Amino acid sequence: MQRRKLPPRAGITLIEMLVVVTIIALFAALVAPRMLQKSDTARITAARAQINSFMTALGAYKLDTGTYPTTEQGLRALRTPPQGVRQWQGPYLPQDIPPDPWGNPYVYRYPSQQGGSEPEIISYGADGQPGGEGINADIVSWKSQ
Repeated sequence: MQRRKLPPRAGITLIEMLVVVTIIALFAALVAPRMLQKSDTARITAARAQINSFMTALGAYKLDTGTYPTTEQGLRALRTPPQGVRQWQGPYLPQDIPPDPWGNPYVYRYPSQQGGSEPEIISYGADGQPGGEGINADIVSWKSQ
């Protein structure tokens, strides 16, 4: 019997593997902070869009009922008819009221503490607390920024 000579096996050395892992780590260290910053901006934009959607639905609610929901009735009134409200033609939103992009409930007030004739809706931002700056800043219905 004649033995066949097997071709040498190709493989990756430990040094080559370490070089690849180092390059991936450097790439992640440079790109990750930028991606997280974009994520924060996207959450702020999503909160503004949700608040605008709520304000549009509240306008339709007022057209039907003659007034905005009270603070006690809250945004729930856009999905289920509040007790004693006539001419409710909802639901005014296609889905249940979602939490803000950070998982906190939106704050709804009517009458507004800002003194306007429209209700106010607030997301307290990433920290879930009133005030703050940057991603912790409040996102409010009476400012369009």
